[in-house]
Amino acid sequence: MRATVPTTSEAACLPCSHGHGRGSAAAAAYAVAACLVAVTFLALAALDPRTQASWFLSSSSSSSSLSSFTSLQPSGGGGGAEHLLVTSSSYSDGGDGGRRNSTGKEVHEELQVQGGGDDLLLSFANSNSGHDVLQLSVTPPAAPEPKPAPAPAPAPAPESSDEAIQATPQLPRRRDVKLERLELGLAKARSAIMEGIRNKDNRPPLADKDYVPMGPIYRNAYAFHKSYLEMEKLFKVYVYEEGEPPVFHDGPCRSIYSTEGRFIYSMEMESRLRTRDPDLAHAFFLPFSVVKMVKMIYEPNSHDMGPLKRTVSDYIGVLSTKYPYWNRSLGADHFMLSCHDWGPYVSSANGHLFGNSIRVLCNANTSEGFNPSKDVSLPEINLRSDVVDRQVGGPSASRRPILAFFAGGNHGPVRPALLAHWKGKGDPDVQVSEYLPRGVSYTDMMRRSRFCLCPGGYEVASPRLAEAIYLECVPVVIDDGEYALPFADVLNWDAFAVRLPTADIPRLREVLSAVSPRQYIRMQRRVRAVRRHFMVHGGAPRRYDAFHMILHSVWLRRLNVRIAAQG
Repeated sequence: MRATVPTTSEAACLPCSHGHGRGSAAAAAYAVAACLVAVTFLALAALDPRTQASWFLSSSSSSSSLSSFTSLQPSGGGGGAEHLLVTSSSYSDGGDGGRRNSTGKEVHEELQVQGGGDDLLLSFANSNSGHDVLQLSVTPPAAPEPKPAPAPAPAPAPESSDEAIQATPQLPRRRDVKLERLELGLAKARSAIMEGIRNKDNRPPLADKDYVPMGPIYRNAYAFHKSYLEMEKLFKVYVYEEGEPPVFHDGPCRSIYSTEGRFIYSMEMESRLRTRDPDLAHAFFLPFSVVKMVKMIYEPNSHDMGPLKRTVSDYIGVLSTKYPYWNRSLGADHFMLSCHDWGPYVSSANGHLFGNSIRVLCNANTSEGFNPSKDVSLPEINLRSDVVDRQVGGPSASRRPILAFFAGGNHGPVRPALLAHWKGKGDPDVQVSEYLPRGVSYTDMMRRSRFCLCPGGYEVASPRLAEAIYLECVPVVIDDGEYALPFADVLNWDAFAVRLPTADIPRLREVLSAVSPRQYIRMQRRVRAVRRHFMVHGGAPRRYDAFHMILHSVWLRRLNVRIAAQG
């Protein structure tokens, strides 16, 4: 059975899809009134394009230098994932004196540099560099003075729901005291985190009943701990109730895409960081599953992702009509999550979702529009059982006779080169194969190997990265720097992993053999230490695990968004 979502013009006039107010005359009257208001808004927008909404966004550049391992620059340059509070602009200069947003619509704006302690953005990696980064804000224009005019004719129907959202005007509104309170709380959290960064060497570790981050696996352990505790104290996420399972509020839990479904499920069950009152939310979760869309909506072998994009576009149309939260920030405080390869393409259904919102993606490819400054790299974890704790652990270095191991399909841009050079060479140290012989356990091979090779396949991400960490095998990421590694804003991947350019595949044995036994033992211990941040538990999420690390990455990016509290 094909799942369908009404078009924006229809959905704007429908009651909540969970049945709130169904069969009620009051709900019907409300729906009619909402339609009239929406039509009036569109008509006003058609008359005056200056009434288009704008949002407070930030921009920064880093003066710090990075090692080749951790350089996660988007293809267009700009900020990298090395910052604790890193910002970016989704606007590009239109060349006509104004600017255009990611969908080509002109945006009239004023730029104001904001000073003060709450606006200083410091780097996790280089907190002692002395280079403070000032935040840049985009201020929406004042609403035009009302002019007497005849009643406008009804606006023509937009070509798509994305067009309708962009045309929604931001009318003058009363001072939003609740939003001001939220932004003030975020400003205080930013200040506390930055103070912690400045004084990390002069203070004892923070108290924590469960875990105190320490050591070289972190870019700045003290700053991460301070930020995490601030998140637990303040951060609230609202999950939109609209949408029906399985496309919404559901997802896979035992597959290569398991992190998508596990997060959706955990977010639905979350009590500490979730709020049922959207006025108290700092971030808004769009609970759709791209994996379930592909299963329920996509026509196999059609190569047509149009129905998937329309589903997302119409869903945002419903939310932006029913609630004020999307329009007041153009999605900048909203986030989606997808582990499917098509996640980035589906997010392009709406220009603001692609360019402004926080996209949590396994397919974190900077050459395909992934922006580490505002997007989050989601670890790809292939769960075969709900009993996750039995899938972890491994022997010490002395009981790992194989230097490097890989087994997997020959597809994508990297694996053909790896297999061509090392497959079938009969090398006992570097064992690379496409398929393992019958009776040979893939997991046992990883446990017997010192280094586990993690090349991407069709896309940059690979579940081998998490598998290697689970089994205490030092991961070797083979790519050319386009993969934004998970949690790289707080984790120092240099300390527990190796990153190898594709051009160095022939030198694989040489590079890995150069790691001394003492250095390898340190790296393996760090892999064991960092594993807690990639764990997905069979029961409720636990502090500092993958679920909370994902939310912490969203929290960091939300800290860089400033939303105007009045019209």
